Amino acid sequence: MPLPTLFSSLRLPVIAAPMFIVSNPELVIAQVRAGIVGSFPALNARPASQLDEWLARITEETRGCGAPFAVNMIVHRTNARLEEDLAILEKWKVPLVITSLGANTEVNDAVHSWGGIVLHDVIDDAFARKAVDKGADGLIAVAAGAGGHAGQQSPFALMQEVRSWFDGPVALSGAIASGRSILAAQAMGADFAYIGTPWIATAEANAVEAYKQAIVESRAADIVNSSLFTGIHGNYLRASIIAAGMDPDSLPEGDKSQMNFGSGGNMDAKAWKDIWGAGQGIGAIETVEPVESRVATLLAQYQSARNELLRRTGMG
Repeated sequence: MPLPTLFSSLRLPVIAAPMFIVSNPELVIAQVRAGIVGSFPALNARPASQLDEWLARITEETRGCGAPFAVNMIVHRTNARLEEDLAILEKWKVPLVITSLGANTEVNDAVHSWGGIVLHDVIDDAFARKAVDKGADGLIAVAAGAGGHAGQQSPFALMQEVRSWFDGPVALSGAIASGRSILAAQAMGADFAYIGTPWIATAEANAVEAYKQAIVESRAADIVNSSLFTGIHGNYLRASIIAAGMDPDSLPEGDKSQMNFGSGGNMDAKAWKDIWGAGQGIGAIETVEPVESRVATLLAQYQSARNELLRRTGMG
């Protein structure tokens, strides 16, 4: 199935993942101007009235760019702002909506009514089927190693099952932090790489300097998977857990019944303000730099990896 024309002018097949707190208008605008899909969670705009201001600014400052922007909507029952935020998205005719934590037919229908496209993030094939059945246009396959609320399955297994029946748009998430990994995602059947952690270590990101430096200094072994902070499993930086006075090697299980994604969790140490999310691809990030520079590096790596593959297979 051909990709929607919305994606026809991307500089690189990348969708920047929406990150709680970190993704702000400055980051999204820089991502879109650099030629990739930029995104942010609607809940980052606080109070809710600020969402209207953010969308006005992003719409104006990305006008004429080849890449679109996206807004992430948490569809879980704890999101008391869902209907209010959806009305604001409709006002601005947001072109791409990323839904999380619950496929919702009514939300999908609303987005379609103004001509928007919905991508729903899933962690396994069963959730993928439910999302498409409820009207999602495409999927974000969240595999093991992704930052934040990561899945548990290998990207090979997840993509293999999804592509056995679905030929619509798919983005793959999970430890993708280099151009070589972007090409690998495409080889597995994904249309896009869904990348989060590398954008934390950028000049435009809304992250404290200590967080950005921790991204640069850490490696995959420094990522801890825990359900303690939000009720479902996620990947976090070991150093931030220690700084919050906890032992990252002996964390208790979280209470799934107490999930609350509108407040950053149910503890004094909040995800993602105090407990910093990050993915296992973190070892590829060596500097804090502007978004444009990071995209240029990813593009050069991607092109080099593609040329190398052609040479190795005798097709170049």
